[in-house]
Amino acid sequence: MHKLPPGVQVLERGWLSANGIVFASGDGPTALVDSGYCSHAEQTLALVHGALGGRPLDLLVNTHLHSDHCGGNAALQRRYPALRTLVPPGDAQAVRDWDEQALSYAATGQACPRFRCDGVLPPGGRIALGGRPWQIHAAPGHDPHAVLLFEPQSRVLLSADALWQTGFGVVFPELEGEHAFAEVAATLDLIESLAPALVVPGHGPVFTDADAALAAARRRLDGFVRDPLRHATHAAKVLLKFKLLEWQRVALSDLRAWVAHTPYFTTLHATHFAAAGDLQPWADALVDELVRAGAAQRAGDELLNR
Repeated sequence: MHKLPPGVQVLERGWLSANGIVFASGDGPTALVDSGYCSHAEQTLALVHGALGGRPLDLLVNTHLHSDHCGGNAALQRRYPALRTLVPPGDAQAVRDWDEQALSYAATGQACPRFRCDGVLPPGGRIALGGRPWQIHAAPGHDPHAVLLFEPQSRVLLSADALWQTGFGVVFPELEGEHAFAEVAATLDLIESLAPALVVPGHGPVFTDADAALAAARRRLDGFVRDPLRHATHAAKVLLKFKLLEWQRVALSDLRAWVAHTPYFTTLHATHFAAAGDLQPWADALVDELVRAGAAQRAGDELLNR
């Protein structure tokens, strides 16, 4: 069974917070890759403190800046004032300007406390984590600026949302009218060329059968390419479920108001579903699908997470 390098620990989270990867080997700098969602910030602090055995956190690395991967950044920077934070180059200026539209938080209706960045992760470069040189690779598709990290000696891949055991993350540029399915395919080809022996995904358990995961991801991608409406519907339900994971329970009237004021929903509806009726009936139908799938439950005039 292929194992993680010594001193590397995966903090497997749920779907509201991305997995975190802690590096605490030897006397070298400690590091964390990705920090989870902001509502889990206290849990993130406790998990990192435990994994480091009380040592300070020296370096924080973000594979991309979706809120579930960097929502704990601000809390970690407050806890560890000397912490150095690195982000993908394409996001650095938006962080410096704190442009919530460019960073997707306004568009998705999600929260992310402001944090600073101290440097970037240049694709084609390397970063020392746990005493080993990790390659930095551009991984566009799910996010145009995302990177993945690969350590060639151990053949461990930190794939973030470019590859999960059962698929990959929503292709957000497609929701904005950009054609990014080809970039997803190219990133999957890159991962295949790296031939990882162990994959640490952004969500879900660590796995070893990269070939099976790639095959599943390509089948899923082919389905989205053939039927973009399928991807748009999937994306809308993912955004609803994510917010429900954050709230846990919400009045249906508040949920409808949130949908009406969240730009990704209005854009998705206008682009793909306007011919089927108004925004709110469409959103109500999405809620019905979540309930039928067992992902949510109605309780009077409220919706509960399941």
